[in-house]
Amino acid sequence: MKSINPYLNFPGNTEEAFIYRSVFGGEFTGGITSFKDTPNGAKLNDQEKEKVIHMVLQIGQTTLMATDALDSMGHKLEYGNNFHLTIESENKDEADRLFKALSDGAKIELKMQDIFWGAYFGMLTDKFGIQWMVNFTYPQE
Repeated sequence: MKSINPYLNFPGNTEEAFIYRSVFGGEFTGGITSFKDTPNGAKLNDQEKEKVIHMVLQIGQTTLMATDALDSMGHKLEYGNNFHLTIESENKDEADRLFKALSDGAKIELKMQDIFWGAYFGMLTDKFGIQWMVNFTYPQE
């Protein structure tokens, strides 16, 4: 396993919240991806299209990631469910193994599958109420 990192969910103010850089230092990596840049972006209203689907702040060995949780996309943000722990795996087999191990008694949000950003990805809430994202990023050619 490569790492486990926090993934934060915000109610539409991710960019504002990322004053975290001024607090912790670090560097933004990969730019800011908006919902308009996704396959379903055309279905959103103009305001939602500009919201953040993915943002990354690298702080030493920790990767702090975030998104705007949109009600229109079925995200019901409440304090306590506003973050996930993200596992970055070494390969697909490991991702499947970790996802399966966490799945016992879990609520599966998204089964492991190839996803549009070039990764193999799944989401679940384990039987203890902890939200997990399991990700394997395909090597860039």
